[in-house]
Amino acid sequence: MFPALKFRFTLLCKRLSNSFFLVLFLCIKFFVLTGEVSCRIIFLPVYIVLFIWKFTLYLKNKKPLIRSFKKTQRPVFVLRLLFILGLIFAAFANGFGHLFRFSIRATVNIGKFILILIKYLSLFIYHLINRLVGFCIWVLLLPYRLFISFFSMQFRFAMLGFIICLIAVFFYQSYQFIIELPSPKEIGKVNFAQSTHLYDRNGKMLYEIYRDENRTPIHLNELPPFVKQATIAIEDKDFYRHNGVSFLSGIVRAAKETLITKSLQGGSTLTQQLVKTALLTPERTITRKVKEIILALWTEKLFTKDQILEMYLNQVPYGGSSYGIEEASKTYFGKHAKDLTLDEATLLAGLPQAPSVYSPYVNPDLAVERRNDVIKKMREQRYIDENSRVKGQNSKLEVIPLATSIKAPHFVFYVKERLEGLYGSRTVEEGGLNVNTTLDLNIQMEAEKILKEELEKVASLNVGNGAILVTKPETGEILAMVGSSDYFNGTSGAFNVTTALRQPGSSIKPLMYSLALEKGFTAATILDDSPISFIIPGSRPYQPVNYDGRFHGKVPLRYALANSYNIPAVRTLSVVGVGAFVKHAEKLGISTWDDSSRFGLSLTLGGGEVYMTDMATAFGVIANGGRRVDVADVLSVEDMSGRKLFEYTPSGRQVLSSSTAYIMSDILSDNFARRQAFGINSTLEIPGYKVAVKTGTTDEKKDNWTIGYTPEFLVAVWVGNNDNAPMNPYLASGVTGAAPIWNRVMKFVLQNYGTGSWFVQPKDVVSKPCYYGKTEYFAKGTETKISCRDNLSGVTPTPTP
Repeated sequence: MFPALKFRFTLLCKRLSNSFFLVLFLCIKFFVLTGEVSCRIIFLPVYIVLFIWKFTLYLKNKKPLIRSFKKTQRPVFVLRLLFILGLIFAAFANGFGHLFRFSIRATVNIGKFILILIKYLSLFIYHLINRLVGFCIWVLLLPYRLFISFFSMQFRFAMLGFIICLIAVFFYQSYQFIIELPSPKEIGKVNFAQSTHLYDRNGKMLYEIYRDENRTPIHLNELPPFVKQATIAIEDKDFYRHNGVSFLSGIVRAAKETLITKSLQGGSTLTQQLVKTALLTPERTITRKVKEIILALWTEKLFTKDQILEMYLNQVPYGGSSYGIEEASKTYFGKHAKDLTLDEATLLAGLPQAPSVYSPYVNPDLAVERRNDVIKKMREQRYIDENSRVKGQNSKLEVIPLATSIKAPHFVFYVKERLEGLYGSRTVEEGGLNVNTTLDLNIQMEAEKILKEELEKVASLNVGNGAILVTKPETGEILAMVGSSDYFNGTSGAFNVTTALRQPGSSIKPLMYSLALEKGFTAATILDDSPISFIIPGSRPYQPVNYDGRFHGKVPLRYALANSYNIPAVRTLSVVGVGAFVKHAEKLGISTWDDSSRFGLSLTLGGGEVYMTDMATAFGVIANGGRRVDVADVLSVEDMSGRKLFEYTPSGRQVLSSSTAYIMSDILSDNFARRQAFGINSTLEIPGYKVAVKTGTTDEKKDNWTIGYTPEFLVAVWVGNNDNAPMNPYLASGVTGAAPIWNRVMKFVLQNYGTGSWFVQPKDVVSKPCYYGKTEYFAKGTETKISCRDNLSGVTPTPTP
């Protein structure tokens, strides 16, 4: 009895072990043939090892581990061997194709063709075997005994193994499905894109920068109760009673509609809508719906109901680029969400289901109908009383006009570009930064108005465009930037002249004369305004002429600069040197003269192109007592959490002596000295204020400048044409072109923001009576080199530093 039992038990163990190895072998083979890439990487070596083991036993004519190879099994074995070799070949060929595809760029075309052919042929073989033939081979390679012994014990165990395989595959695929789902924790991190807000120096909104979604998050406790109630009433009345998915009402209704309409329908709860908007793609498929349900249940375990509702109100689209209740409120009603009324809140609550359909701009009647439906739902769910329902449904639909809300557009995009250089475009467009700029919106709007009005007056002079820059010289802060007369002009309005290269004309002369003063010239130095011809090797002689076409003989430097005589300026530059002037201008803030060999003596007449922002920095040096402070556009930057990323602290360095700066300012503010060229009571004078100012006009009247300053403000103005078309050659001068604009802007800032202060005379500046009984200022030590009486009839001196 016992030997028989032992025999049966041994036979059973043998069959179980054989069946076990059979199932293991089949599972490994299945994953190698049809599994994911990770499965192939793991199971292919195991499969090859087992195959080699069986093949070795077969060659030695020993009993295999699982079964013998009979003659009837040899074709299957050969097929299996060919499959293994083909699979290895395809894998290696595919790998070599990928390995060498980047190393063939320098080879001949025929080599490229052959290698590409091998690569794609290997890919074809690989995918053909893997996707089409794989499963079929797996079926064909089932043990031969299974087909001839259908009811054998081994077949039963094989079927059990097959079922186990299916279960394993199901759980594996389910595991893969779940781990590929995004985590709802990402919603709670407020990782969605948030708009960057730009404000002027007084906290007035200039613009909201965003990529595709304009969003500003708001806390739930900041909203009126009816904002939350309206959303729940129309979207998910059981929100506080379900666990993320409404199986009885929502899903059953969705299934019914799907069967009737033959398309996948909604039935989503607020939680489902949140995860769909924040974490999933918008396609309408069964797979996406399953993901939505799983994530909704998961989200309910991680967050409270109020947290989910807050995230929903900050996440969903309300039409156009407005995402979240705060931006929707500002878009449609021009107010913060905390200030919404009942009828406004219900209108917004009805938008997320179909923002374009219920848009009050596109379909106002449908918008009202949808709003009234929301109010009706609120009444049915007892959120409001009857009086509120009647009042809300009878209220008139009032939304603000749909318009671009950008203010100071040239400045805004100037700041945006600089912020992107510091933090990157993604942070600027999606990071929710709060940027306080230096701009004063009141000055900006007045400057824009003045520019348009004055350009209309000179339109007949072929003056097509203009630009204005207002700064504070002491800190470099930009108070106004008008890059063109009309940003929204389709032809060239968006072009920002303040950051474009233009020739400065004679407005560059103060920079050259400041170098002359540094090298020993004085305001009383006599300059020769008479015809001269400069010999330039390899080119025609250079013969400068004055703006008025006349010569004025021996003139003091003060009067030569104040009247903007060209010939004395060229003569002075020939003494101080072009190379030295280029270095000096760079030190003052001119950044575009990088190669002094390109320039000649005409540089002092405006032959080198400059940026208006650079000119503001350079003139700011003179206005700031010789201290250079570059123009600034941002006061502070904070991230979405309120952490300060940047705070502006003015810093500068002394690049010009205080004596030179003071003397230059006195010359440029001397209305008496410039009366010969500009007359008395010109637009360069502002009654009641002392202002330093210089004009500039280029050849052919393509550019016309006026730049002036006080200790408190600097105003730079340019007029001309973006296409370099010349203005009227007879009337467009520094007085009739840019000067009237400059006068009005400077008068506005002085009268509304200024104190009327002037520069304090430095200790190293002395004075003594000079020409025409006027007191002249000198840097201490240079006054002894000048005899005011003798110099008028003498020759032009060569100063010594």
